[in-house]
Amino acid sequence: MALFEFRLPDLGEGVAEGEVIAWHVEPGQHVAEDQEMVEVMTDKATVTIGAPRGGRIVQLNASVGEQVRVGTVLVVIDTAAEAEASDKRSPSSRPESDTARSRFQAPASRAQAKSQPAKRSETVVASAVGDLRESLPGTSFFARSAATNGQHPSTVVSAAPTEAAFYEDKPLATPATRKRARDLGIDLRRVPPTGPGGRVTKSDLDLYAGESATPLATTSESREERTPFVGLRRRIAERMQLANQKAAHFTFVEEVDVDALRAVIERVRPAAERQGVKLHYLPFIVKAVTLALKKHPLLNSMLDEQTNELVVRRYYHIGVATATDNGLVVPVVRDADTKSPLQIARDIQRLADGAREGKLLAQELSGSTFTVTSLGRMGGLLATPVLNHPEVGILGVHRIKERPVVRNGQIVIGHVMMLSLSLDHRIIDGHVGAAFAYDVIAYLEQPELLLLELA
Repeated sequence: MALFEFRLPDLGEGVAEGEVIAWHVEPGQHVAEDQEMVEVMTDKATVTIGAPRGGRIVQLNASVGEQVRVGTVLVVIDTAAEAEASDKRSPSSRPESDTARSRFQAPASRAQAKSQPAKRSETVVASAVGDLRESLPGTSFFARSAATNGQHPSTVVSAAPTEAAFYEDKPLATPATRKRARDLGIDLRRVPPTGPGGRVTKSDLDLYAGESATPLATTSESREERTPFVGLRRRIAERMQLANQKAAHFTFVEEVDVDALRAVIERVRPAAERQGVKLHYLPFIVKAVTLALKKHPLLNSMLDEQTNELVVRRYYHIGVATATDNGLVVPVVRDADTKSPLQIARDIQRLADGAREGKLLAQELSGSTFTVTSLGRMGGLLATPVLNHPEVGILGVHRIKERPVVRNGQIVIGHVMMLSLSLDHRIIDGHVGAAFAYDVIAYLEQPELLLLELA
């Protein structure tokens, strides 16, 4: 037996640790070199790591949702088993007699598994190259299907009479095995394990299901769907919670008459489309925000709580919140003060496409100094955006509606948009925030001012 210890490699960008969000292998399984093995999420990206060598998986050292530091052993692989892989059968196809023979042996406890590590003949630190994933990694391993093998989801399997005495409060099993247990309606705590380190295997579930007796009555729990709160969604939640804990939020709201801006966009849209750019309101809003930030630099600042210093940034990287299937991400239009609305529109289009496809680089998702968030047609009348910590301001853009407006003493129908500006009251006083908001509004209601500022 030649044991290979695969350690979490240095993923670059100064990353010191990552969260395990999905395992694609389980103990006893044979893997080929470069076969997808584990998905790890860092603050910068989600990386799929392949097997550095072929062989048999001996041990997994981290559970889904666990934070693992760089250099920590993730997987132990028996590389000597690679030569025999073609003759080996998977754990689920072991002879029933072998499974039954070891079925009632006392499973090893977690303490025993950790105190008796496998002897190793070689120790190697491996590296990996990862790729960004399009869908939220890990969740597909846990979603419960509405029906399994024609069985109603409310049907659950009771413990077999011969196994009624067995109970493990914290059973060990891979994500795939846990999903299979949920699909079959099996209480994993009642399944005697036969896998390495006292793990429940798929064959244990199959045998247990075959020996199980009368279905239990439907319960509330059998009609619940549970998915691990891991990966990108948990990161978003942590940042939202941090922003609410650190900042003293207050919101300033005002409406904007965008008829003049609407006319400008309609006039220049054909020229933009000839250049492959779809023009809309957001690039003009980003440009107006950038120009207003130059007049009110405090809104482009951050509080360094480690040094207790207020840092005013003289660069203008505007985050544009983008909804994806995985959750809300904030790609960054860098140096927006040096770009025209057309160039900003091109950047927004490229970044939004990349975010939805999961192809953005780490630097394209970090470093913003101020954020703009818009739900477009679903923007509603009003909402209170949450700060993108450690920024001190975020502008919410809401749906444009036809409403009565007064022009030259006459009531006419105009196109009106609501803006909601959330600010950190520790740094920004109310009158400062209001002055900033009215400068943004002035640029949007008089778009010719944007042209003057570009000179």
